[in-house]
Amino acid sequence: MTVEIYRDAWGIPHLRADSAQELAHAQGRTTALDRAWQLEVERHRSQGTSAAFLGTEAVAWDRFARRARLDDTARRCFAALERRDPETAAWVVSYVQGVNEGLAEGARRAPEFAATGLAPGRWEPWSPLGVWLGTHILFAGFPAKLWREEVVRLLGAEAVELFATDGPGTSGSNGWLVSGERTVTGQAVIAGDPHRFIEDPGVYQQIRLRCPEFDVVGLAVPGVPGIAHFAHTGTVAWAITNAMADYQDLYRERLRPTGSSVEAVEALDPDGAWRPVARHTESVEVAGGGAVEVEVLETPRGPVVIGGMGAEESISLRYPPRVSEDLGFSALLPLLRAREVADVDRAFDRWTEPVNVVQAADTEGGVLHRVAGRVPVRSEDNRTRVVAAWEPGHEWRGWHEMPYGSFEDGVAVMANQRGPATPLGVEFAPPHRATRIRQLLDASRIWSARDMAAVHMDTHLASAAALLDRLAALGEGLGPEAVALRSELLGWDRRMDADSSEAAAYAAVRGAVVRRLAAHPALAVLADPPAYPEVFLPWLALTPRVGFALENLLKAKELYGIDRDAVVRDAVEEVAAGRTPGTWGDTHRLAPWRALPDPSYRAPRLSGDHDCVLCTSAVPGLADLSARGPAARYVWDLADRDNSLWVVPLGADGVPGAAHHRDQLPLWLKGDLVPVATDWNELTKENHDD
Repeated sequence: MTVEIYRDAWGIPHLRADSAQELAHAQGRTTALDRAWQLEVERHRSQGTSAAFLGTEAVAWDRFARRARLDDTARRCFAALERRDPETAAWVVSYVQGVNEGLAEGARRAPEFAATGLAPGRWEPWSPLGVWLGTHILFAGFPAKLWREEVVRLLGAEAVELFATDGPGTSGSNGWLVSGERTVTGQAVIAGDPHRFIEDPGVYQQIRLRCPEFDVVGLAVPGVPGIAHFAHTGTVAWAITNAMADYQDLYRERLRPTGSSVEAVEALDPDGAWRPVARHTESVEVAGGGAVEVEVLETPRGPVVIGGMGAEESISLRYPPRVSEDLGFSALLPLLRAREVADVDRAFDRWTEPVNVVQAADTEGGVLHRVAGRVPVRSEDNRTRVVAAWEPGHEWRGWHEMPYGSFEDGVAVMANQRGPATPLGVEFAPPHRATRIRQLLDASRIWSARDMAAVHMDTHLASAAALLDRLAALGEGLGPEAVALRSELLGWDRRMDADSSEAAAYAAVRGAVVRRLAAHPALAVLADPPAYPEVFLPWLALTPRVGFALENLLKAKELYGIDRDAVVRDAVEEVAAGRTPGTWGDTHRLAPWRALPDPSYRAPRLSGDHDCVLCTSAVPGLADLSARGPAARYVWDLADRDNSLWVVPLGADGVPGAAHHRDQLPLWLKGDLVPVATDWNELTKENHDD
């Protein structure tokens, strides 16, 4: 095997090999050297074994992973991949072999292994599929159906629309494609940024993969071979955003013991028959504590993720990979081999999960705007609520055809708003980000790749209008300090800049309004969620729900008798009375998730907000810290790949204290981008004859 590993000035790996199989091995080994701790955390999370070294805080996830049968689903999907697509299965195995070869050396670089006493384990052929599934199982936000059930039960069905918005548990993205008629080169430019929970190490890995079949740069998911979401092959490039599709269902189950044995259980099916339920018990080991027993049940609908035998309520989860035994990995090699838009289109026909909106362009002028993934055909009730497993009419009846989107004046914008995926979803992001991107792009007829950074970093907050309009309409009765604050906010440019005192004042008033609305008796009935597993609680927390739906709640014609003008007036008085000098960046800071705390970390100041193009999400009414935001930024130039640009929030190396662990953070904060280097003569060779 001949493999060459190079690094650019930012430590980004550039890999060359004689075949796709050898290249997969090199990608796995290099990722293990750079990100051994991250890989092992993700593998253990997919298996439901992370509490064994992370402690009690990881038990909730491990319990869910066991009950949802993530590892078993990954095994089944890999076995099916071996049958259906042996070439891709062998390619995945090569990646796994590379990971296993590099883990021990990578673990010696990573201090977290010694800190936790974790020894690097062994990856199995299905481990990358488990990592992919564990990363995306909550991506579509199926627990939102639990929230809707509570809203309907306590407020009525008409209240559901009030809270229908891009919520705290949803991942999103910005993306836009400017075709050649609107660029300085006459070739398309694709740009954007995926919005996910910011993690340390980052959720995306900048990498280049070259062999005789292909030469691709892009953003890989550590632990998964190839480059799925964002890539440039030299002649074609593509990018995705979350389609906001609904493709996972929850079923309320009726369970009973059969009497034939202690373990035997049956579930009531829609035809009135009681049928056997698979049941066993697993043990979750917990560092510093006793093992936790987990009952694992699976009905004909799917794994039971809430309740169980003897519980007042039991709910099962049905999700496409569990049904189809397919995670879409057969798309990965065709994507790497793509030469034109038609190749990308065909590759994404094999996509399964998550359901994405895809944009692509090639050097021949071809463009693509489509939805990719697998969404079941079923009743409208399945899409919106928890349905009764024993009632007919809730079965899956095949898969939806994936729709295609359009271009307007040479531009397509995707920002999780209603668009081509509308028939496949229930709740979408407000249109503010998409509308603002379109406005910015329409402000100039011709664009270059380097122009795109200004779009990435735009901080205008259109959703502020709902609160500011209420504030403007307030009559007499405000105290002098509140009057001054009101005047300041009404004169504000509505930009959530880190150095803006007005943005800080707006955020303070917004938070006060959110807390007062959440505490009002009319809405406070939602404050105490049912005793569901902890992993679902972010979707059921009232204050974040009010915060993200504030625009709807303030603009609704009537809100359960709540005097919203009085709420706004009291909030302004509260903030005016206790206000201290400060700017938005004083409290709005980056708080990435780490499996272990880092005492040396100093949270940097951030611009932006949830509904800005610069989507650095705070949780109004709860915290100004941002744990979710642009997990990468990219600009793919089809005229010349060397003019493409990218950046990640931290760096290419996952090892704390390493030279390239956080060297991109200052650039990411400012909105600067790193050039994509493709000239091998400008790279540093690391080794040869691997």
